[in-house]
Amino acid sequence: MEKGSLATTMLYSNALQEEMKLLIYTPANYTPMMTYPVAIANDGNDYFQLGSLSRILDEKIEDGEIDEHIVVGIPYINSEDRRQKYMPNGEKHDAYLTFLAEELVPYLEENYSISDAPDERILMGDSQAATVSLLALVKYPNVFQQAILHSPHITDEVLELVKDLPKGIDYHIYHAIGKGEETVHTKDGQVKDFLTPNRQLHEQLDSQKIDNDYVELEGDHTWKTWKPDLPKAIMRIFHK
Repeated sequence: MEKGSLATTMLYSNALQEEMKLLIYTPANYTPMMTYPVAIANDGNDYFQLGSLSRILDEKIEDGEIDEHIVVGIPYINSEDRRQKYMPNGEKHDAYLTFLAEELVPYLEENYSISDAPDERILMGDSQAATVSLLALVKYPNVFQQAILHSPHITDEVLELVKDLPKGIDYHIYHAIGKGEETVHTKDGQVKDFLTPNRQLHEQLDSQKIDNDYVELEGDHTWKTWKPDLPKAIMRIFHK
């Protein structure tokens, strides 16, 4: 099996005022003579290490089941940095959304042969990283129109923001949640119900006529639940 390449680079963000680490996967036969759909994975290090994302992409591309994609992973520094950037009440949240759409995408356009079509730009994330992926679709519908969401952290504020998803845009969302996520132990020592708000999100997306594949998985709020589902999510969103 031909394997894609995974490179590490740094990009300075004016919006965040910090250097951002990027993990950039390019398919084995990447050539600047073609244009490629691009996916951006928040919690990027987890997707490549815990989710074996590179292997899944290599296999699906080799089998002809998906088109070749460029995938960019963005690691987080620590749990507090993650919360500040990913959750809507975080001090760095708006700046992080600006970074995704107004700094990272132009950087990729300049340095890689990526498609300029919003429906060929995908956001991915698990837990809080899924939350920020969803909210980037809300704020930048002309930049991102597809998402893979594993167990997003859904609050009343998030549900209210999702109401602002504009009509008339052909969004495609893959949304999964574990059936055992009624009791999630968060890093701040709380126990939260993730399952019920995710069901509410699904109902809301349906009521807004947003195309979304919703699945409830056997398992809890861990990569042990999400990893086996990742190939299915990839097949749904990274389709040919």
